[in-house]
Amino acid sequence: MPEQQIIQCLIVDDEPPAREILRRYIEQVPTLRLEGECGNAIEAFTLLQQKQFDLVFLDIRMPQLNGNDLLKALKNPPKVIFTTAYPEYALEGFELDAIDYLLKPVTFERFLKSVQKAYHLAAVKTPEAIEPEIKSDPFFYFRVDRKMVKVMLHDINYIESMKDYVKIFTKNGIIITKQSITSVEAMLPEKYFVRTHRSYIVSLDKIKSFTNELIEVGNTEVPIGKLFRNGVMKVLG
Repeated sequence: MPEQQIIQCLIVDDEPPAREILRRYIEQVPTLRLEGECGNAIEAFTLLQQKQFDLVFLDIRMPQLNGNDLLKALKNPPKVIFTTAYPEYALEGFELDAIDYLLKPVTFERFLKSVQKAYHLAAVKTPEAIEPEIKSDPFFYFRVDRKMVKVMLHDINYIESMKDYVKIFTKNGIIITKQSITSVEAMLPEKYFVRTHRSYIVSLDKIKSFTNELIEVGNTEVPIGKLFRNGVMKVLG
C-alpha cells in the first residue's frame, strides 16, 4: 500500500460557520493540511492563480460566482469535493469530475469517506513510479506535541481511544496523539486493521487468538463490542 502523502487543502465557502466546521475536521486528520480559506469564488479564483492546492472543499451556491462556474473557469483545476445545502446541484458537480459531493450539514464520518476517496486518487502512480513504491514499507505521521512522528504500519499492535486522544501501541512503545479513533480508522487500510470496539482498532497480523468477546494481541486482551462483533467475525473468518 502506498504511503499517504500530505494533502494541501483550500476551503471556499461564503458561510463562516461552514468554514469553521471544515477547518475543525481538517485539523483532526494529520495527512490533511489547511493552506487557505476564501469567503467567495472570486477570491478563490485569484488565489488559485497564485498557489497550487491538492484538494478544494468548494461550496456551490455563492454570490456573484458559484462553485460550478469557478471550476469551469480554471484551466488546470485541482481536485474538488463540493459542499452545499442544495442537492439539486449534485449532478452538474459530478459532471465536472468532482471527487465527491457533501450535503450540509456535513458530518465527520461523511467527511472522512470523501477524504478517503481523495487519498486513493492521490495514491495513483505512473507505471515508472510503481516499483519503488512497492519496495518501501508503508507508514504514517502522527502529531505528538509539536512534532510529526513516523510510525511504520507493521509496527502497530493496536490502538486505543481516550476521548479526544488515541494511544498507538507499537513494538517500540506507546504514542499518544490528539486525534479521534474514527479519523485514524479512516486512514488505515482495511486489509491490515479491524475496528473491534468503539475504543479499539487491532492489527490483524498481531492477533494471537480470539473469541466472540475478546482478541488477544501479545499479552493484552482487547474487547470486541456488540455493534462490531459481526464485522469482526466476518474479517477473521
